[in-house]
Amino acid sequence: MTAVVLGVGNENRRDDGVGPAVARAVAARAIPNLLVTISDGDPATLLDAWADMDVAVLVDAIVCDPSRPGTVHRFDSQALAALDAKTTSTHGLGLTQALRLGAVLGRLPRRWVLYAVEVADIGYGRGLSSSTREVLEPVTSAVLAEVAGVQRSTS
Repeated sequence: MTAVVLGVGNENRRDDGVGPAVARAVAARAIPNLLVTISDGDPATLLDAWADMDVAVLVDAIVCDPSRPGTVHRFDSQALAALDAKTTSTHGLGLTQALRLGAVLGRLPRRWVLYAVEVADIGYGRGLSSSTREVLEPVTSAVLAEVAGVQRSTS
């Protein structure tokens, strides 16, 4: 089994750093056969990171209207069509567009899961808001459970 956890975001845009923060928390667990990486969301980097993986677990920040900061959404490989392609992103094209591009190019992992965290503040600066800090551990635990489930099913 090959797996990657991708924390997507910009740590200099406050809550947009939630993906990298979760990735660091997962990396600290030093799980064998698990690649953990941080991406600014560049589609080419994402495609290279997940291309030959059995599973990719992605964590990214989203801004919704109406806003419910701290709300966590989970999407999986079956939900690509349901993801709003018109979302804006601090990462150029955005993760949704990168997933669609990967599908067209045949460069998606066999399975992917996206944890999208609704955030309150993507202004310039470092540090997460309190509502985003509160979901760090639950999202980290959910990501670890995804990886453990895949590892159990392939062993």
